Amino acid sequence: MDEVDYYDEKRTKEQVALDKKLLFEQFPDYAQTIVNGEITVVKEAGNYLATFINSVTYNGVTANYPSFLAVSFKNGEFRILREGVTPDAVNLDAPIFPKNRMNNAQLIKSPRLYGDFNGDELSDYAFVESPVISSNTATANQNTETVFCEGVCTSIIRFSNSTLKSINVENAYKSQLENLRDLNGDGADEIGFWSFKDNSKSLYIYDVANSKLITPPLVINTAIHKKIKLIDVIKKTGPSKITVTESVNVDGKWKLVSRVVGVE
Repeated sequence: MDEVDYYDEKRTKEQVALDKKLLFEQFPDYAQTIVNGEITVVKEAGNYLATFINSVTYNGVTANYPSFLAVSFKNGEFRILREGVTPDAVNLDAPIFPKNRMNNAQLIKSPRLYGDFNGDELSDYAFVESPVISSNTATANQNTETVFCEGVCTSIIRFSNSTLKSINVENAYKSQLENLRDLNGDGADEIGFWSFKDNSKSLYIYDVANSKLITPPLVINTAIHKKIKLIDVIKKTGPSKITVTESVNVDGKWKLVSRVVGVE
């Protein structure tokens, strides 16, 4: 696996790209420049080490960090080997650095769902950044509970490919991703997002390439319909058509109801 020594941690190129994407999402005003445009380059064992003072700004903060970038040059291409700050750098507790930023644990530990989500015939991956649950409060009959999160109970689907926009799913704190394959014939895989709660689970079907929800969430009453699986909830039934099934209360009784949905 092609890895980079990224701020004293081993990371794949995909992880580095995703971390940089998360940095700009967390700090949209983030900017950096090389002080006075001065760069010192030293050749070492066929590789090149560049050192410079990196001036960064974010959230109204400006700071200078002595930094380095080590690269190799092979077959007419440069490849990054190491990236970080030099040992004499200070104020390294700033939230712009990978080890301090709130999304770093999600970057490393969250399960990944692989697929071609933008139709470029290359494999990308998605993962869910889940909210932190602060407490659960059960109701008197113990059949349901109220969940409280630190901040808002919103899950975020993030992607390794920087061209794909992150997706916010409100009121979702326990989830699982599914690759639904290409439902609309555009060459890109769609994503299914399961949101799990007491006595129910909901399937969100996203056209990731176009950043849209294909149909309102499909809710399954798991207290009644206990053994419903993905294949029971969504099936591709024709060109640009899917059949979806959900739990519906009909005259006081819960039934599974199916309908055909067109996907463009």
